[in-house]
Amino acid sequence: MAREYRALSFLLLSICLLVADSRFSYLEKLRFGLGYAATPVYWFADIPTRVSFWIDDVFVSRTDLLEENERLRGDLLIAQRELQLLESLASENSRLRDLREATQVITDEVLPAEIINVSPDSNSKRVLVNKGSADGVFVGQALLDSRGLMGQVDEVLPFTAWALLITDSQHVTPVEVNRNGERALARGSRTTSTALELEFVTQTQDMQAGDMLVSSGMGQVYPKNYPVARITSITKDPGQNFARVLAQPLAQLASTRHVMLVFTNDATVTPEFGFEQIPKEGQGEAEAGSAENRVSELSASPTSH
Repeated sequence: MAREYRALSFLLLSICLLVADSRFSYLEKLRFGLGYAATPVYWFADIPTRVSFWIDDVFVSRTDLLEENERLRGDLLIAQRELQLLESLASENSRLRDLREATQVITDEVLPAEIINVSPDSNSKRVLVNKGSADGVFVGQALLDSRGLMGQVDEVLPFTAWALLITDSQHVTPVEVNRNGERALARGSRTTSTALELEFVTQTQDMQAGDMLVSSGMGQVYPKNYPVARITSITKDPGQNFARVLAQPLAQLASTRHVMLVFTNDATVTPEFGFEQIPKEGQGEAEAGSAENRVSELSASPTSH
């Protein structure tokens, strides 16, 4: 009986302590202190788990590490390729927007095209575009990019066409100075492969380095007032009849891929203009005549390319 009374007494004491703690929080400080005493016990009980994790980290096989490294390297290459593709698409979209804006200044119909090849002949600066006679392309048709004049078509195939760039020494472009309207003929320089040289520019003509050259529209091949080049240098020799004027094309001849072909609305176009041979400077000013007379002569003459 003594044991039963003792157990009953502990039970009643426990109930009293629970009621007192729940209502008056008498044992809160006691539990807080016992928490400090129990902390080492918790740490000690967690030792096996921590040791197991440490052993797993230390004894990971070399094969697993190599496989994971190879997988991560592959993921990195894929991510880099996607990033390069996005950058390429962004650049292409920018070029296409520039080309679209450039068409706003042209009143004639244009045909978008893409350069797909470059002539392997070092003596001929030609590019191959992915439009041909099936698309209505014709010999002499003007080729432009978003920044300036590039050249004109000189050979048409069923689905492609070759275009001669303005920097070719056999190509002549009628231009005028945007600042004052001074006219001249721009031919691909024979000494500098990426430049233009203005022919029959007299010593007294008003041209300056930095002047922009635009298409004059004479010959009725190129759209009028389309940017062509910018004058880079002018050399005047008192012993010569003409000044030596060099200009840098504004078109991205060596890098652009997206171009446009212009369909003029004028039925009197002379598509052969631009390939005609012009008398040499040594024949004298009187024989050479003015730039305007040369343009008229070229428009009426057959192609000699």
